[in-house]
Amino acid sequence: MHQFDKTYWEDHWAPATAGQGQKLPVNPYLPAETIDLPIGTALDAGCGAGTEALWLAERGWQVTGADISATALTTAQARTADAGIAGRIEWVEADLARWQPKRQWDLVITNYAHPETGQLALYQRIASWVVPGGSLLIVGHLHGDEHRGHAHPEGATATLAEITDLFPAPNWRIETSCENTRTVHPGGRAVQLRDVIVRVHRLT
Repeated sequence: MHQFDKTYWEDHWAPATAGQGQKLPVNPYLPAETIDLPIGTALDAGCGAGTEALWLAERGWQVTGADISATALTTAQARTADAGIAGRIEWVEADLARWQPKRQWDLVITNYAHPETGQLALYQRIASWVVPGGSLLIVGHLHGDEHRGHAHPEGATATLAEITDLFPAPNWRIETSCENTRTVHPGGRAVQLRDVIVRVHRLT
């Protein structure tokens, strides 16, 4: 079984940089879960080719997009130039399992990011990057799901209960916790995704 290391992600994003990848629509949970949040600073942890980070920047957020793949970030930077929002977004090449940012953000999001260390360890790390009073939005795959051609080794998925258990009161308030099934059409073929969505508000 493969590991989600830097080599894997460089290979995964190579078609997009070569102009062969389809520009994907924004994850539908992002608009739904952020519509009522005050606009501020945001981090997209595992931003890939930048779709969600760009969506936030276009709506006034000051965004940092971080990803382990330089190949993905090349595509993201080109899209930034096309959108004319270079002043509202910064791209950072970083391994989320080891990165030590010297700041926090009002909103931290992660969409289907897979580190070598496993999902729950990732979620704990990025939770510490949320300012008190800020929000964390996690969108992940449920066990048994296969997403855009990669299966999930053990530890690469997490249940709703496992994720929400990471955010106990009184430090956190759970705003959204649900599972959902939706169909996407990469390359014209129908693929069913089983998602887990958790949004939490940091109180202290």
